[in-house]
Amino acid sequence: MTVKTGLDVLAASSFAALAGRRIGLFTNLSAVDSALTSAVSLFKRAAADGTFTLAALFAPEHGIDASAPEGVKIASQPGNLPVHSLYGATQRPTPDMLDGIDLMVCDIQDIGVRYYTFSWTVTHILEAAGEYGIDVLILDRPNPLSGMIVSGAPLDPALTSLVGRCSIPIRHGLTLGELAQWFNTRWNPHPAPLDVIVCEGWSRAMFWDATGLTFVPPSPNMPRLDTVVQYPGACLIEGTTLSEGRGTALPFEVVGAPFIDGTALADHLNALDLSGVRFRPHSFQPTASKWQGEVCGGVQVHVTDRARWDALHVWLALIVAVRTRYPDDFAWLPAGEKGIQHFDRLIGTSDVRARIDAGEPLDDLFAAWRAFCHDFEVERWSALLYL
Repeated sequence: MTVKTGLDVLAASSFAALAGRRIGLFTNLSAVDSALTSAVSLFKRAAADGTFTLAALFAPEHGIDASAPEGVKIASQPGNLPVHSLYGATQRPTPDMLDGIDLMVCDIQDIGVRYYTFSWTVTHILEAAGEYGIDVLILDRPNPLSGMIVSGAPLDPALTSLVGRCSIPIRHGLTLGELAQWFNTRWNPHPAPLDVIVCEGWSRAMFWDATGLTFVPPSPNMPRLDTVVQYPGACLIEGTTLSEGRGTALPFEVVGAPFIDGTALADHLNALDLSGVRFRPHSFQPTASKWQGEVCGGVQVHVTDRARWDALHVWLALIVAVRTRYPDDFAWLPAGEKGIQHFDRLIGTSDVRARIDAGEPLDDLFAAWRAFCHDFEVERWSALLYL
């Protein structure tokens, strides 16, 4: 079967819901319809036909063309159709950016993981829209990781940032439309008038490869569904001096450093007999990011049973293994803004890093996380749009 995204549903109605409005569109060029035509192109055509006025585009991290490297602050682009960057000098639309707009439309492919910044930029839009009396419309898209599995740590309020603004599990099991509804009701101090055009044909049990839709990379280092499946755990490598595979063909699927013996590490990890995964020795030479130009030993993580594996537990076990085998070489990235470790900001707590350094088990933390996720599943019920 082929799922229809919110964009497909809106376009099939000839954009009737937008007639006569002045539109701001938050998107990037990876947000496409089932024929792989971008939302930007479709909105420009409809605006040229006089259906509505397209007043401005709004871009997330990586820019409107989804090509800028991670973390690069992007400037806004003035012009007849301005492109306002929400990952640059400001993360929240300003009154000047919203001048003359009466409806903000958000169409962006999220991946269902707390670290990914796109959904949090939408929460900034919701806050601004609520304060300034602007309507918001989400064109929903499937959660590539399905909507059934909820896992991971809560977020310490002291560690909030654009990789987590409020406490939801790392893998939250919501679509962007559902997450927007939950945030708008639960956290937005000035709830915005919010509507969602839901996907047709998507159900919570469906991973992306069951939708019939083509996977288009939403950002430079998210090239395929296999990467998304690894990302809830693999992203934690960003908080260490290990390479997470940026600058290779397998970002977030390989890990390594020049000091690692890949065969020995793979044997160590396979001996743990973790569910749904095998580790293969792998050498690589990143062309960018950490260890650029140097040959790294390490492993490639192969998911053998997507239903049984737990990305967060697997990648934490990998970090523990490297920390144990190479105590003089392994290191966390130095503390950054406000003295906060990037690893802590990602996982949402300082306890994990402290326990790994002390050689202490994480089992009781995992149990606490499961209880938190159960409570979140109950809390999110009113925001669900799909069975």
